[in-house]
Amino acid sequence: MYKIKPPFRADQVGSLLRTKEVKENRLRWKRGEIPTEVLREIEDKAIAETVKKMESIGIKSITDGEFRRDYFHLDFLKELAGVTVSGEIEANPNAKAAQDGFTPPKLSVTGKIKHVKDIQVADFTYLKSITTQTPKVSIPSPTMIHFRGGRKAIDIHSYPDMDEFFHDLSESYKQEIAALYRAGCRYLQLDDTNLAYLCDPKMRAAARERGEDPNELPRTYAALINSVIDNRPDDLTVGIHLCRGNYRSTWFAEGGYEPVAEVLFNHINVDAYFLEYDDERSGDFAPLRFVPKDKVVVLGIISSKVRELENIDDLRERIDEAARYLPLENMCVSPQCGFSSTHHGNDLTHDDQWRKMELVVNTAIKVWGES
Repeated sequence: MYKIKPPFRADQVGSLLRTKEVKENRLRWKRGEIPTEVLREIEDKAIAETVKKMESIGIKSITDGEFRRDYFHLDFLKELAGVTVSGEIEANPNAKAAQDGFTPPKLSVTGKIKHVKDIQVADFTYLKSITTQTPKVSIPSPTMIHFRGGRKAIDIHSYPDMDEFFHDLSESYKQEIAALYRAGCRYLQLDDTNLAYLCDPKMRAAARERGEDPNELPRTYAALINSVIDNRPDDLTVGIHLCRGNYRSTWFAEGGYEPVAEVLFNHINVDAYFLEYDDERSGDFAPLRFVPKDKVVVLGIISSKVRELENIDDLRERIDEAARYLPLENMCVSPQCGFSSTHHGNDLTHDDQWRKMELVVNTAIKVWGES
C-alpha cells in the first residue's frame, strides 16, 4: 500500500501560463530595458497572485509556474559549468509541428560539468515564503543532457571516458538537490522527455543510428537517476514526469510505455510517476501492471494542450480502467503536462487553464473523496 504524502490526489506537473506582465517585461529585460531586480519584482507579484489562485482551487502542490524560465530545462541546465546551449534540435517529421516550425535550442557538453552555484534555491525560497501548502520544485532530469546528441554531443577531450561524464553530472545534481533540501524543499520532480521518447519506434531507430542501444538506454538512465537520488533524506519525495513534447500544444513523440515500463517502474527509485495519458499517443494502461505496491502513479488524463474541457464521468471511467492494472489507492490525477513548458505557452487561455485545474480537483474528490 502506498501512503500518499505527496504526491496528492489532485496534483499538477509544474508550468503555468505566464501572465501578460511577465511575458512583456521579460522581453524588455532581454532587450536591456529593465534590470534583473525590476523583472524579479514583477515575477514575484505574478507568482504570488498565481499561488493564491492555485490554493483557492484546492491544489496542495504549489509551483511558481516556472515563470522565471524560458524553457523547462534549458534555463536550469545552462547554469551547470560545461554545458552549452546553441542552435536548434532537428525536427521530428512525424510529430505534430508548430505553425512557426519552431524547435528548441540544443544542448552540448563542451567542458567538465560542475555545479558552480545554486540554481533553483532562491526561486524555491521565495515560493516557500508565500504558500500555505506544499511547495514543489520541478527540474529537468539529468538524462536531458545526454539523449539528444549522445556521445557525439559530449566533448571527447573533456570526457574520453563516459563513466566520468555520468559521475560529474550526477555529482552536480546531488549538490543542487542537497542545497534545495537545506532550503526546505521536500517535494521534487524530475522532468524527463527521454524515457518517453524511447517509447517511440522512430526515435528508438534514431538512437540506433547515433550508435546507442534503445533497449539499454533506459537502464543507463535508471542508473544515472538513481545515483542522484538514492541517498536522499526519507522525507524528500521525488517524482518523475515523462513528456512527449509540449511546445504550443504540439508534441514530439508517440508510443505506449511498454518498451520502457519494466525498467521505468522497477529500476528507477523514485516515489511517483507523472504519466501522460491524455490521448491515444500514450497507449493503454497495461504497462501499469509493472508498478510496485509502494509507488504511486499520477495519471495525466486531463489535457493541457487543448481548450476543450473533459467530462468528469469519462475521466472516472478512465481511472477505473487504469485500476484494472494498479490499485486505486496507488493513483492520483493531474494534467498530462504543464501548461507552458516554454515561455510561449500552450494554445489555451488562462480561464481554460483554471477550469482544467478545477477539474483535476473535482475529479480527485469524486474518485477518492479528497484532493
